[in-house]
This record gives sequence, C-alpha cells and structure tokens, in this order.
Amino acid sequence: MTKAATIEPGTATAPPKVIGDYGRWKVLGILGLLVAVCVFTGTLSSSFYGGYNLENLIRRTSLYGILSIGAAFVIITGGIDLSMGSVIALVGGLLPWLLTQRGWTTPAALAAVAAVSLCIGLFHGLYVTRVGIQPFIVTLCGLLIYRGIARGFTGDQTQGFQNRHEALRQLATGRIPLPGIDGFALPVPAVLLLVLAIIAAVFLNRTVYGRYFLALGHNEQAARYSGIRTKPLIVLAYVISSSSAGLCGVLFVLDDGSAQPSLMGNFYELWAIAAAVLGGCSLRGGEGSVLGVIIGAAVLQVLRNGITLLGIPARLDFAVVGVVILAGVTVDEAVRRIAARRRAAR
Repeated sequence: MTKAATIEPGTATAPPKVIGDYGRWKVLGILGLLVAVCVFTGTLSSSFYGGYNLENLIRRTSLYGILSIGAAFVIITGGIDLSMGSVIALVGGLLPWLLTQRGWTTPAALAAVAAVSLCIGLFHGLYVTRVGIQPFIVTLCGLLIYRGIARGFTGDQTQGFQNRHEALRQLATGRIPLPGIDGFALPVPAVLLLVLAIIAAVFLNRTVYGRYFLALGHNEQAARYSGIRTKPLIVLAYVISSSSAGLCGVLFVLDDGSAQPSLMGNFYELWAIAAAVLGGCSLRGGEGSVLGVIIGAAVLQVLRNGITLLGIPARLDFAVVGVVILAGVTVDEAVRRIAARRRAAR
C-alpha cells in the first residue's frame, strides 16, 4: 500500500506555513477592505473618528476578536463550533449569579466559570473523537443544551452585579490613557486581545504543534498515518474554542453590567465564524492567520458601527453584513481558483 503522507513526527515540514505567499495576499486584501470601509464611513459620518466612538469600536472589536481566534482554531482543524454563543450566555449568567445570588468570592466564581468553559470544550472534543459524531451535530446540540441550562438555573431572569464588583468590571470597561492623546484611551480588552493574539500566532507559526494543526486540517488521515496524534489536537482545538467563549462571556457581562440568558450571545458564534472565514480561514481546514482573523473581526464591527452612524435601519444590518461577507468570500474563492490554474500551468 502506498504511504499516505511524508510528514515525519517532530518536524511536520510538509504542510504549508500558516501565512504563505497566498496567505499574505489574503491578509492584505482584508486589510484593504477594512481601510476602505473606515474611509467610506468616516467620509459620510464625522463622528466615526470621535474618541468615544473609536474606543467603543476597539472594545467591541477586541471582544469579538478574542471569540474569533477561538473559532479559528477549530476551523483550522476542519471542524466547527456552533455552541460559542450559548457558552457566552451560560458563563455570562453564571458569573453574576454566583457572585450575587450565592455569595461566592470573586476568585472562586472566576475559577468555576473557567472550569465550566474548559469542561465544555473537553466534552465536545471527546465526543467528536471518541464517539465519532460530526462536530456540527455535537456543537449544535451544545448550542441548545447550554442555552437551556442558562435559562434554567437563572429562572430566565436577568442577572446583574447590583452595583458591586466595580473593580472586576474594569477588565472589560477599563481604559488606559495614552500619553499625548486627549479624548481617547485604550480599552483594556484590546490589551487582552493583543496578548492572546501573540500567544496564538506564536503557537501556530513557531511551534511544531501549529504545523500539526495545519496538517490535520489539510488531511486528517494522512496526518494520522504520518504519526501525528490527531485526536488530542482536535480535543485541544475545542478546549481553546470553548475557553475563548467562556472568557468572552465574562468580558461581555462585565461590559454590559448584566446578562439576559435568553438573549445574550445570540448569533455570536456566527460573527466569530464569519470573522475567521473573512480573515482567511478555510472551512475546509488547514488554513488560517491570527492577524487575518482579527482584521476580519474589525471589518464586521466597523460595518455594524457604520450602519448605526449612517442611520441605516437596524433591521437591515444582518443583510448588509451578509452581502459584504459573501462578496469577500466570493472574491477569495475566485483568487484561489486563479492561483490554482496558474500553478497547474507551470
């Protein structure tokens, strides 16, 4: 029987790098789209460049960027996680509930929601790898289960902090003044995003396990025949995804000050997946760039912000964003095919 792959354990040199020549063009393309959308919105609305608006825009981009990085890890392995929004609702309702209704200390409550997030990812990964159920089904069921649990233990009532825990809320609402810049301060979530993005980028680009992730996404069977232990990597991807959703659940509820279990996190997983795909992650697996994902999240948030500033009816925001995403993915696919034909012609 012909050997299925040439990747040797410990080297994983066969898969392409996370950002090759084509990947760089994709990142530059989405960056160009971001600049164009910012210029267009700023031209039609002068308030777009205001300090208050930019702070809020950076804060929301940071929150969704963290979520999108988690979604990207699963997508790179060829999977999908549809439960992220419900995990946000579960954690977002659980944290204030533990602090105010049960009287837990802040460290204990944070440790509890972190453990819940980690266990959810572990459950997803083990169910996909050991039971053999498709990720779409596993995480779709999770979407329903975790939302139901959140609504159950809270009695479907809004959970808030009752004007307490203001120090904790600084994780999401805090601002870092920048020397020499008046009227603008860097939101704390932007710092969290930067730290997590650097860790994720180093992991994917500079470690052998990052290449294992790519190999797994390109061809799981070939990676397995090459000696790569694919199942632990898949489990790790879902743990990263659920952990990022849990962190965002904490940050979102701290930012908003309260959580409505039936509404919090609705469609957030779709925003995360859209940002990852728009930023260069292939739903086929094996491709992805942390920088591209962050830029993709920024594009979506600028679009949403522009819709508000330009007075476009809020009921049309999904349609406008959907058209932009579809156009971006269509162009990306067209470029992919042109590149493939040029390689075949050589």
